[in-house]
Amino acid sequence: MRCNINFHVTGGVRTVIVITGGAGFIGSCMQQALHARGIETVVVDWLGNAGKWRNLRHHAPARIVAPEALDAWLATRPDISAVIHMGAISETMATDGDLVWRTNVDLSCRLLEWCAREGVRFIYASSAATYGAADTEDRFSDDPAQLDTLQPLNLYGWSKHAFDQILLRRLGQGDLSGLSWAGLKFFNVYGPNEYHKGAMISVVKVKYDEARAGQPLRLFRSDVPGLADGAQARDFIWIGDVVDVMLWLLDHAGVCGLFNCGTGVARTYTDLAHAVCDAANVPRRIEFIDMPAALRGQYQSFTCADMRRLRAAGYTRPFTALEDGVRRYVQDYLAAADPYI
Repeated sequence: MRCNINFHVTGGVRTVIVITGGAGFIGSCMQQALHARGIETVVVDWLGNAGKWRNLRHHAPARIVAPEALDAWLATRPDISAVIHMGAISETMATDGDLVWRTNVDLSCRLLEWCAREGVRFIYASSAATYGAADTEDRFSDDPAQLDTLQPLNLYGWSKHAFDQILLRRLGQGDLSGLSWAGLKFFNVYGPNEYHKGAMISVVKVKYDEARAGQPLRLFRSDVPGLADGAQARDFIWIGDVVDVMLWLLDHAGVCGLFNCGTGVARTYTDLAHAVCDAANVPRRIEFIDMPAALRGQYQSFTCADMRRLRAAGYTRPFTALEDGVRRYVQDYLAAADPYI
């Protein structure tokens, strides 16, 4: 999808990129890539006390702005060229609906309106959690015509879906004229700088820790009739590929739309466990355990991104195979003295 862009600048040349959630997993990896390009960045985030500052240790931004101060700060800055909105409550088990709505929807709407008004490129994180219990490849289409048919399984997925719907509805009504934007439905992203995420950390990291401790790698038994244990499959995508897609969208401001961001290939959890064992140079050992009651009814046993729309928009680079990405993560980061990017 192409969009008409009407960038305007008051009082100078735009040089700064804002990254909300820039001390988090995907945000800090994007911050590193922009820092390597010599681009001035401002991170909007709380560093907290879980060690998130280490995600920025090798590539500090020009400034860190607290989320609650963002609106007032934006009003003073005419030099912003893009907002990369990664900040969100991303816990799939979150239950505080009011907090999730304020953070994932209200804040996103304010940033959307500001970017439309100021002519600033807006790239934001949606999620594959919006697809809910889809169980076949044809159910993971990012075609806007199918958006209203989706049924997310949890509060987090619903909040991301709600914002996708609001944005596309407002575009259809014509009240965001000239907006340059792209949303990305991230599938299962893995890689360095995720260590602060607690229960939301990637399966790759969890399985590596088990392998390093000399334990068998534990996987959930299937709760889907006819689906073998370990045959649950996800679209696992290496963080380097995610960053490359976002950089490409920054470089191609005329490309607008809501796009899947996966590899287009579903791999089983058994595949992933074997890849971790091989990368860590330990014997392949898997133990199946019952799925926790809290996850039943909210667990996606299959995801696979339909990548045709992003490819049609012009993105042509290949995605990293699971074995290659896991090997790089384990050997270059998890097994290294400094595991941060």
